[in-house]
Amino acid sequence: MAYAEKTSVSTEKSRAEIERTLLRYGADQFMYGWDQEKAIVGFRMSGRQIKFLLPMPDKDKFKRTEKNRQLRTLEQQHKAWEQACRQKWRALSLVIKAKLEAVEAGIAIFEDEFMANIVLPNGSTVSDFMLPQIAAAYDSGTMPKLLPDMTSN
Repeated sequence: MAYAEKTSVSTEKSRAEIERTLLRYGADQFMYGWDQEKAIVGFRMSGRQIKFLLPMPDKDKFKRTEKNRQLRTLEQQHKAWEQACRQKWRALSLVIKAKLEAVEAGIAIFEDEFMANIVLPNGSTVSDFMLPQIAAAYDSGTMPKLLPDMTSN
């Protein structure tokens, strides 16, 4: 069973809770937005811009019941999709709160907890930048060079 799978807390309340949590821990900027495929939550704290992309469930996956036995009505499909959205927002709220509490308690430092989500000057995140390098290092079995090769000029 997924965390908050049966939550009745609306996505709006979860988003507001995230905003209140960020304020309580010292964020000085907050934004959010959404489209059909994802939601975005961004904030600034400790001099860093942070971005979370929250993938939204595909509405088409709710045309049938969980075990793919029966077709749902449009109303049932929408209710099931809304439930999945509520679950995702609850999980994001939990993750952000847990990371901030770990920092507050001295268990971790801010940059370590939010490293993957730190926005770099070009708008990408540390995760966007590092994941291809990590994959290449594992594929080749070698570490990337610390500095570019300057002898090939």
